[in-house]
Amino acid sequence: MNLRVRATLSMIGALLLLPALTGTARATSAGAVVEASRTTVYLVPGKLLEVPVKAWHLRYRSTSATGRPNVVSGTLLVPGTPYPLGKRPIAGYAVGTHGMGDQCAPSAAMAGGTEAELAIMSLMLVKGWAVAVTDYEGLGTPGDHTYMAGLSQGRAVLDSIRAAARVPGANLSAAAPVVVMGYSQGGSSAAWAAQLQPSYAPELRLKGVAAGGVPADLRAVADHLDGTGDFGLAAAAGIGLDAAYPELHLDGYLTPEGATLFSDARDDCVGDLRAKLGGRRLAEFTTADVLNLPDWRARLAENRLGASAPRVPLFLYHATGDEIIPYEVGTTLREEYCAQGANVLWTGLPTGSHVLGAVEGGPPAVAWLATRVAGLPAIPNC
Repeated sequence: MNLRVRATLSMIGALLLLPALTGTARATSAGAVVEASRTTVYLVPGKLLEVPVKAWHLRYRSTSATGRPNVVSGTLLVPGTPYPLGKRPIAGYAVGTHGMGDQCAPSAAMAGGTEAELAIMSLMLVKGWAVAVTDYEGLGTPGDHTYMAGLSQGRAVLDSIRAAARVPGANLSAAAPVVVMGYSQGGSSAAWAAQLQPSYAPELRLKGVAAGGVPADLRAVADHLDGTGDFGLAAAAGIGLDAAYPELHLDGYLTPEGATLFSDARDDCVGDLRAKLGGRRLAEFTTADVLNLPDWRARLAENRLGASAPRVPLFLYHATGDEIIPYEVGTTLREEYCAQGANVLWTGLPTGSHVLGAVEGGPPAVAWLATRVAGLPAIPNC
């Protein structure tokens, strides 16, 4: 067989194989749907007050904090009525801290009628938006939840939106306008989604991001929580970062008591984390100053928000009396984004707790996102 014939046959073979290769790449790309099954969502326990939407439980492909492919679960909610104003918008909703065990996942909470943040999601649903809710890496899927690993969380949010547009029967478009919202852990995830979107998901038509109570600086938050009733949240963040970054070797620095309590915390929900670890200090459980070890310092710095400015408008809000995420952590993020030219509308909420910040900040955040969907100008107050 001469070289010209061989080259021609090779080209024909490549062309015949191309559709199969393209399909495989598509099926394994970030945002690809692994499984989508119909589910029912309830407002209260006991399978009472069914939320009148079409709902799917999803498993979809995403990317870990270290850039490895993974599979994440979540829930997609789509109003049953037609959207009269063009392509139905898709909101990526990032929940606040639920815990570390699979039973704590937002998908499980919505199916069981215990998801408090459905009250905020409902403000989006009544506007006709679809809402994609990620469970985050390891929460509802095998492995430890990589709690507070911002790179993983931000990617999980963006990929939940990509996946939503690919769910058969949801009738959503990849060209739909997109918004993102979250508070607390969700605020961090939303802000990370905003920072990562230009490089990670540039095809999304992201119009705006609302992020409240943002734990932008994990080291500052950990120092603040040490010895408080919410120390369990700091411990969970340590477990989550250790799960995200194998070189951190947290187990190698734990005392026997620390090893027992931290192992037990790996499947606890947020109430148990507070009850079991409240009032304790990290130094009681470790044999070294863990947060100052070089590997830990590097990963904490990597997961600190503010190093680059999002390209879309931001609505940042924070309770002035936040006892969990210091107000100064939020104002610093605002200053850093503003200094880099980001379009930021900042609101300091005159309320005395972290939870009340979510309650009071949610409705104006959704209203601000609605103006982004409508295409109105975003007016900053940097």
